This record gives sequence, structure tokens and C-alpha cells, in this order.
Amino acid sequence: MTTYSLPQPYLLFMGDATEAGFAKTALGLKDWAPERCVGEWTLPGGTVSTGLPMLSPRQARAEGARAMLVGVAAVGGAIMPHWIPALIEALEAGLDLVSGMHTRMADTPALAEAAARCGRRLYDVRTPPPDIPIGKGKRRTGRRLLTVGTDCALGKKYTALALANALKSRGIPADFRATGQTGIMIAGAGIPIDAVVSDFVAGAAEALSPAADPAHWDVVEGQGSLFHPSFAAVSLGLLHGSQPDVIVLCHEAGRTTMLGLPDYPVPSLREAIDLHLALARRVNPAVKVAAVSLNTSQLGEDAALAAIKAVRDELGLPCADPLRHPDAFASVVDACLAAVR
Repeated sequence: MTTYSLPQPYLLFMGDATEAGFAKTALGLKDWAPERCVGEWTLPGGTVSTGLPMLSPRQARAEGARAMLVGVAAVGGAIMPHWIPALIEALEAGLDLVSGMHTRMADTPALAEAAARCGRRLYDVRTPPPDIPIGKGKRRTGRRLLTVGTDCALGKKYTALALANALKSRGIPADFRATGQTGIMIAGAGIPIDAVVSDFVAGAAEALSPAADPAHWDVVEGQGSLFHPSFAAVSLGLLHGSQPDVIVLCHEAGRTTMLGLPDYPVPSLREAIDLHLALARRVNPAVKVAAVSLNTSQLGEDAALAAIKAVRDELGLPCADPLRHPDAFASVVDACLAAVR
């Protein structure tokens, strides 16, 4: 696992994003590490906002920012050409750049030249550690919980963070294991699983959640979705490598099609549970789906409560929204602990 030391606080770069799912890095930092964020900067045409003050790079530098963090992602993790002038402006304003994109800033000539000219640094977080082994599938001690999803960008990271915090608040030893760039930026350590060569994804997940004290919980942040044609490969490798004892299924109420692929429907919750159990049992026959974490952010309060009740009635499992109803989320935590007794 790689530990990162990043310059903080951040100005969050929102690009010209018009869909919240592609701004999950910025939104995640705002929700889970607000003390590290001084403001946001949006390009013309962008409509997604964290609610932080709108600041230019020079204004953010004056407010104490040390780096501009790329808080949005294009499909495929590329640094978009029309972002380059804005990123260079941040360097010229005295800010370092932090990015979790697949495209490395250091490999982008215009950014590398500008950083050298301005005496600034480029931090490419989506860089896995060297010499990751292949997965072995060997059973190991400790408890492991994995968050999985019916689709991408719907709450796996938020749920894992909420679960890890809840376990620790009860005096249970637990660690949040970050597997994506946003989680790594929040936790300060982890492995960017989707940047690992596919043959080594399971091995990376094993390294991220090694043998531990029997009472210790590793809460592993899920990635992608087994049902997403673009990203299912990383989800399967993470499922096998993390070898979970407990799975929490994440879903967004009201979402009907896969993110970025409107021709592909989101699966039913029952279908998602059955497939995850079938594949997870390959490495842990005792695995259980303990609960459902429901993202109700697109619903009003009455509709959210009705959606949560409908899931409970349909599946007979605890269900809650960790951000909207944190007190009710205790039932999800209870179910996870009960699943391994």
C-alpha cells in the first residue's frame, strides 16, 4: 500500500462537468475532508458545484491554498485538452497540481514544462506501487467488508467511510482501505486499483487487506460494478482479492441505466445480490450480503423513506442512507457485525 503526502489545502477544479457522477472526487473531498478545501473553480459551461466559494487560482492562493486538485474525471480518465490552460494558470498562480486521472500530468508536455518553469510540483495519485504480486486466494485472518454497487459512482466510497467510522466509534478496530483516487486523497493511503494491470488486481486487493487480528475489520472501498460493461473487470478482481466476509450492496434510488451507458439498464437488487454471492463464494463460501446502502439524494424526504422501506420489505435486509439518515444507518452496522457471529 502506498502512503501519499499531498500539499493542502486544495482549490477544487470542477472543469466543465455537467453530471455529478463525473465530479465525485471533488464532491467526496468536500463531504469527507472539508477542512482541506478552500474553494472551487469552474470553467464556462460547468454546472456541478460542491457549494464552496468560487475562487480563481490567485484568489485561492491568497486564501491559503497550496494546490489545485483535479476534482472531475472525463470518460477514460483523460486530462481534457481544453483544461490545460486552466491547469497552467493554477501553476502560474503558485499552486501545485494534484490529479487522480489515468493520464499522468507528468507525461503531459505542456504541464510538465509549465511546472518546471514555475517551480511547482505535479502529483499523480493514480500510480500503483511496484511489484504487486498475483492473487493467491489464501484464506487469512481478520474481518473484511467490501462495498459493491449496482452501478458506478453511487455511494460505495461514502458507505465504506461511514461504516469504518461507525465501527471505530463503537471501539471496534477498523481501517478504511482506499482503492480509488478520491478515497486515497481522503485517507492518505491506498492502492488505485483501476490503475493496476488486470492480472494483479486480486493481488493488490490482498495486499491492501492482509491478515490481521481476528477482531480487526478492513472496510474495503468498492470500485466499478460487475454489471457495468466498461468496468466490471476491476470489480471482479477486487471482489476475489478482498475475499470479503461481508458485502454491503450500494444502489442509487431512481437510477435506471448505467452511468454513461443509457442502453444498459441497472440490475435489480436481487440480481445484484445473487451474482455477487455466486462470485464471492469462490474465495469465501461463508460470505454474506448483510445490508443495502441506498443513495436517496435525488428524492424528497417522503420518497426517500418510502424507497428505503420498499427495499427492506423486498429483501428482508436492513437498508439506510448513510448521509441522509445516519442514525438509521446503525442498523446496517449491526447487520454487518451480526453476519460474522
